[in-house]
Amino acid sequence: MTAPAISTLERDASLDRLERDCFDCVVIGGGITGAGIAREAARRGARVALLEAGDFASGTSSRSSKLIHGGLRYLAMGDVALVRSTALERKVIHAMAPHLAEPRWLVIPARARASLMTLRAAVTSYEKLGAVERADLHHNWSRSDLDEREPLLRRERFAHACVYREYLTDDVRLVLANLRDAVGAGALALNYARVTGITTEGGRASGVEGCCGLSGRHFRVRAGCVINAAGPWVDPVRALEDPSASPRLLLSKGIHIVLPAERIPVSHMLILPTEDKRSIFAIRRGAVVYLGTTDTVYERGVETWPEISPEDVTYLLRAANRNLAIDPLLPAEVTAAWAGLRPLIGEAGKAPSEISRKDEVWIGPERVVSIAGGKLTGYRPMAQQALAKAAQATGLALAPVAKEVSPLPGGDFPGELQDLAARVASDTGLERRRALRLASLYGTEAAAVAQRSTTPLVSGGLVLAGELDFALEVDGAATLEDILYRRTRVALYAPEECDALVDPLSHKVAERLGWSEEERAAQCKAVQEQRAHDLAFQAADQSAEGASP
Repeated sequence: MTAPAISTLERDASLDRLERDCFDCVVIGGGITGAGIAREAARRGARVALLEAGDFASGTSSRSSKLIHGGLRYLAMGDVALVRSTALERKVIHAMAPHLAEPRWLVIPARARASLMTLRAAVTSYEKLGAVERADLHHNWSRSDLDEREPLLRRERFAHACVYREYLTDDVRLVLANLRDAVGAGALALNYARVTGITTEGGRASGVEGCCGLSGRHFRVRAGCVINAAGPWVDPVRALEDPSASPRLLLSKGIHIVLPAERIPVSHMLILPTEDKRSIFAIRRGAVVYLGTTDTVYERGVETWPEISPEDVTYLLRAANRNLAIDPLLPAEVTAAWAGLRPLIGEAGKAPSEISRKDEVWIGPERVVSIAGGKLTGYRPMAQQALAKAAQATGLALAPVAKEVSPLPGGDFPGELQDLAARVASDTGLERRRALRLASLYGTEAAAVAQRSTTPLVSGGLVLAGELDFALEVDGAATLEDILYRRTRVALYAPEECDALVDPLSHKVAERLGWSEEERAAQCKAVQEQRAHDLAFQAADQSAEGASP
């Protein structure tokens, strides 16, 4: 059976189909919420088109902490229903895609036995809500356990720790897997397809108008139902239906920074307390560790690449330096960074960190269905809720929700990720670290990637030539940025290799997609400028130091 694909090489045919066919539902937004809705609707018999203004997952859904987790801290906010739903969803996502929900131990350090007991009580409730299996139940570490298993935690600050299970994911690849599963069920998914207007008939939304961001081609899509799942752009899309619509979202900025693992050689995922009584994650990913996240109101309007300020970076570094027994980390040591905007449902008088991550669905005057809020982990229940509202408001016909859990592309394997990586290494001859990276990104489809080519794109590099072909032919990549930032992830996890790849990769992509030399050079420049933008805080930090008396 041929794996479902989103092929950039067949983009013109996709645009033709958009205009030719009549769909039951058109979804605006190609992040995790839109991808989940498209998959759920297509698997329940609807004819679905999904349109994304930029690249798939290029907004919030590529800027998360890369965790499938239930949000333990929301228990303290009294949001038990949200925590129960997302805690249970961890197991479902793990069953659908074990490589995209890898079990990891998360360490919460505690100062004293009393605080440890409080933590244990909260984690026990969390585990009951999430129906955690016995083998994955939490355990507690003493001072000697910390000395042995996580010696970097400052012992003068922490004498104990509570350790419980959460799941590490790749947010972009989770989006792509859901989109491709939707395509396998008959949906059409297209990136770089900005919606510019809502069409109406008889006072009801009857489709959308849009423009291809690569060719400039305008198109019109007919559909009986329009669902707005545009994340931080939900309010601007709502304004296409109703220019007088009041904004509903509060945008919160969260940043993460990446440092070499030799500077923070932690063994587990950690939660580190901050001076303002929040907490951040420290997460090991191969040769790097990333720290995050901040949570601040963003008032500059919706942007794809929010600014990362020196203050944001200092906040994260201060938490690491305060809690870990390491030489002080400096902004100049950061090798990569990312910032995203969370589309929170605004609550008067509350700071972003105090606002629940609940989702809400609204029906517009022309029956456009809009959904916002929520968490990455809860994308499936959000999709079901949005479609239930759409069925009520527009008459969208759907088969009942499936009871069985079906694997996403690449997720059809039993056992542990490490076992899959061992099989990939044996089958391909790749060394273990390369095989593990391939298995983590592609699951059982690592074999399909390796069959294309196991030759590194740059000498000694991690990225294989086969990944380029897979990105273009299967994963819908259309630009150099798509491949480096969102398909192979080297811009985040191997930034030095990313910089080395820009020129040689651009020539290969230009050959496959027919770019002119001017376009190839522009693509290189765009990635280089984006990398500079990611780390612009370093220059600002140096300028501030130079201005100090």
